[in-house]
Amino acid sequence: MRNPKVDHYLAEGCGRCKYYASPQCKVNDWRDEMIQLRKILLECWLNEELKWSVACYTFQGKNIVLLSAFKEYAALGFFKGVLLKDTKKLLCKPGENSQAVRQLRFTDTDTVTALKKTVKNYVFEAIEVEKAGLQIEKENSPDFDIPEELEKKFIEMPALKVAFQSLTPGRQRGYLLYFTQAKQSKTRASRIEKYIPQILAGKGFHDR
Repeated sequence: MRNPKVDHYLAEGCGRCKYYASPQCKVNDWRDEMIQLRKILLECWLNEELKWSVACYTFQGKNIVLLSAFKEYAALGFFKGVLLKDTKKLLCKPGENSQAVRQLRFTDTDTVTALKKTVKNYVFEAIEVEKAGLQIEKENSPDFDIPEELEKKFIEMPALKVAFQSLTPGRQRGYLLYFTQAKQSKTRASRIEKYIPQILAGKGFHDR
């Protein structure tokens, strides 16, 4: 079912930068591609939500894939993309050290049309991964305490915990250092909220 909040996102952007609702917003560059991709995702019986200010598609409460715009492409970001077979060899790492999330990237509507069946196959496989309860093997955690605010967010968003644990220990440490430097709980929570999209994308604190 179409979610009005996603309609607004596709019309105005995510609102996380100064270009919100302006011609410079990245969503404007890839709106046609994203509209087509959205239609495909809705044909896969996924629930459409707005999470972290972008379109998120879930199955039985489990996050499956994000639909979002980047500077050079529109992308479908599979939360557990590393577990997909990727028979067409189309998945990309969103960041050099990303271990969990994998993206399908699009720069024109013709490619979206040509890959419609493939996109559906990848989505259905991602759903099966969740149904099977498959998990991503995590590396050793950094020698750093995890703040209570982040622990609470992990409970609310299991996919965030998976994405965080899939980061290299060094990148985990970078986030934890930044989060715990804040003395007030409200500030720590705000910092965590701001970097959720970057963590889900498999990027470190200093990655851009």
